[in-house]
Amino acid sequence: MSFSIQGVGMTSQRTRDRLIHILKEQNIYNEDVLNTIASVPRHLFVDEALSSRAYENISLPIGHGQTISQPYMVARMTELLLEGDSVKRVLEVGTGSGYQTAILSKLVFSVFSVERIKPLLDNAKEKFRQLRLNNVLTQYSDGGWGWPQKAPFDAIIVTAAPEILPMSLLEQLVDGGKLIIPMGRKGEQELLVFHRVGDKFHKKTLEKVSFVPLLKGKVP
Repeated sequence: MSFSIQGVGMTSQRTRDRLIHILKEQNIYNEDVLNTIASVPRHLFVDEALSSRAYENISLPIGHGQTISQPYMVARMTELLLEGDSVKRVLEVGTGSGYQTAILSKLVFSVFSVERIKPLLDNAKEKFRQLRLNNVLTQYSDGGWGWPQKAPFDAIIVTAAPEILPMSLLEQLVDGGKLIIPMGRKGEQELLVFHRVGDKFHKKTLEKVSFVPLLKGKVP
């Protein structure tokens, strides 16, 4: 692995380990998730000018009005996704920087990720190549549609907040699958989990969150 991927100074392993300590204090317990966050180089997924802040527990801008999620929220959503039955096929709505995708790729068999902003998707795909993430498949499309051609999925994770639940995503879950999604208007968002049982969906509300909105349409 190249020196730039390993990181130095504020992107070193010691700095990453401090982040893991913070996540444990925030009640992230899944050791697989913590070990993965410790190993995946978050500084590669932010602008070089912001790399010294890559391992702070904050969201950071990535351009196009989007952000790389706070490490706590990445860990929290990933931990929720892995709870219960074995999860092999995951749909991610909103590739963004590709950081959440990279975390998932280390923990599940296949990740299918859709992104509506083409420059972000192109940058993320380059990072996947650098890190040799061969179990990630991406598509340039409106995330609200999901990826019906690749359905069904064991779990779906959404990294932007719609105001209204996209029903097409629920329909792409396997029986027993789960959808993890932030929902609501700015300042009123909550993290929700929907479990599919046959043709019914059971909702659980977890905590207040703050995400960029899930928007429609593709951006070239």
